[in-house]
Amino acid sequence: MFTGLIRELGAVAHLRRVASGARLAVAAPLVSKGSALGASVAVNGVCLTVTDARGDVLEFDISSETLRSTDLGGLKPGEKVNLEPALLAQDALGGHLVSGHVDGVGKIRSKTETGEAWKVEIEAPPSVLRYLVPKGSVAVDGISLTVVDVLPEAFTVVIIPHTARNTTIGFKTPPSPVNLEADIIGKYVAKFLGGPGGGKPSAGGAGLTMESLIDSGFINGQERQG
Repeated sequence: MFTGLIRELGAVAHLRRVASGARLAVAAPLVSKGSALGASVAVNGVCLTVTDARGDVLEFDISSETLRSTDLGGLKPGEKVNLEPALLAQDALGGHLVSGHVDGVGKIRSKTETGEAWKVEIEAPPSVLRYLVPKGSVAVDGISLTVVDVLPEAFTVVIIPHTARNTTIGFKTPPSPVNLEADIIGKYVAKFLGGPGGGKPSAGGAGLTMESLIDSGFINGQERQG
């Protein structure tokens, strides 16, 4: 589990294709100090396991499924990536709960300077948009951001100078791809309520219905009949 607060901008050493997917090596002077073999690190918002650690360089195995569902397969040597080690029990939750399981790949549509900040519009697939609400949270390349507008095929966020200086979104330009993860709490709420985008309610539940509200005491059954 992560918070979406980027610890370091690492640099890709290499990305080598193998039969099972790919092997990624990242130079990470800061994050490597606390990341032992088997540790979890979010790389551009994707939860990966450290499979080798040599000095400042961390190596990760990337499965074919991860290559298919994220933009990691397009990384080039020298390219900067957002890095965040896994959340510890004593750490402050300064962003929001981020699992590192990407819901879809979006695309930067525009970046508009507004004073010292930037407003960024990001095209997103329905698998992400269905869970977004204004003032809600979203992870973009692993960065915890607040949603400003939700549009029919996109959403917007505002990037403060600190975030622009210390994460990839500061230098990415249209039409760069970005990994997107919706707020996990929103996904569970949609699942249990069986609402739009939530699919079928969980086993044993009928979703949010008038009957379930009456059974829970939120509505008086006699009043409804009247």
